[in-house]
Amino acid sequence: MTDWALAGAGWISAIHGLAIRSLPGSRVVAVASRTDASAARRIAETGGRTVPYEELPAGADIVVVATPPSRHATDALRAMAGGAAVLVEKPLCTTLADADRLVRVVEAGGLLTYAENLLFADATAAALTEVAGLGPLRHLSARALQPRPTWGDFTRRHWGGGALFDLGVHPLALVVRAARATPVAVSARFDASPDIEVEDHAQVSLRFDSGLVAEVEVSWRSPTGVWDLQAASDTGAVRFELLPDVALERNGEPVPLPPVPQRAPDDPAPPQLDRYGYVEQLRDTEASTRAGRASTVSDVHLGRDLLEIVCAASESARTGDEVALPWDGPRDRTPIDLWRPAP
Repeated sequence: MTDWALAGAGWISAIHGLAIRSLPGSRVVAVASRTDASAARRIAETGGRTVPYEELPAGADIVVVATPPSRHATDALRAMAGGAAVLVEKPLCTTLADADRLVRVVEAGGLLTYAENLLFADATAAALTEVAGLGPLRHLSARALQPRPTWGDFTRRHWGGGALFDLGVHPLALVVRAARATPVAVSARFDASPDIEVEDHAQVSLRFDSGLVAEVEVSWRSPTGVWDLQAASDTGAVRFELLPDVALERNGEPVPLPPVPQRAPDDPAPPQLDRYGYVEQLRDTEASTRAGRASTVSDVHLGRDLLEIVCAASESARTGDEVALPWDGPRDRTPIDLWRPAP
C-alpha cells in the first residue's frame, strides 16, 4: 500500500486525487489546505483526514505539493525532512534560490519528482520518438494558447509570474526534450493586458548549442485551447497536437498513438488523466520512491532548468536583449520582478 498526502486542495489537487484513486494499492491519507472547508471538500472525494501543513507528511509515503508556487519549496522541503518523497507541481517554485535549495536536498538523498505530466504521457513519448527520427532539426516550435484562468491568483503579481511562468513551462519542457541539445541563450517579448499584473502573452526564442532556434508562444488570450508542437528537418516534418485533440502526424500522414487504457466502469478517473500523463506520472513517482532514486523522466534539475529559462526570458523581455544561458542574474527574484521590478 502506498499512502499519499495532498498539500493543497485546489483544482490540480483534485486531478491528482482522482489519479491516485485509480492506482491499485494507493490511497490518500491526509489533505492540507489553507481552509478546512477546502480540505473537507477534497477529502469527500479522496478520503483521508484534514491536517495542518505543519503536520505533513502526516504518515504519507509521498506528498503531492499542489499549493501556490510561493509555497512549493517550503512544503516540499518539509515533506522530505519528514522522510517522504514529493511530487511538486509546476512551476517548481518562484525563485532560483529556492530551486537551488531543493536541488541540494535532493542531491543529499531527498526524493523529488517534478510534475511535468506531459512528459509521462504515451502520446508525448511517441511524438518525441518521431521527432528524433527526423535527424538534425531545422525548425522547432510549440504553442500553448488558452483563455485566461478565471480562478486562483494566476494574474496577480504575488503568484510569481504570468503566462510563461505558469503555463509556458509545458511547451518549454517539450521543446527542450525535442531539441536534444543544450539551450545557450533566450530572447523574449512579453505583453500584459491592462487589467492584470503579469504577462498574458509571451513569445520566446530559445537558441541551442546545435544552432537550432526554437520558437515558443504562450498566451492567455486565446478563446479556445490550442497546444501543439511542430518539428522539421531536411528529411521530413512532425506535428504533435495536444489540444483541442491529441494527434500525431509525420509528413502530413497520421501516426497511430498508443490506446488509452480501458478502466473499470466504477473507476472515477476520466481518460484525460491517462492521455495527458497524470496516472503514469504517479506510477513513476511511486516506483522511483520504492527504488530510492530520482525519476528518470522529470526530476528537480529539469524543474530548475525550466525556471532558469523563464527567469532569463523575463530579463530579456525587460531589456530587449538576448540573454545567455546558464543565466547569471539574481537568484532571489521572481520572474515578474525580473520583467517589471516593483517600484
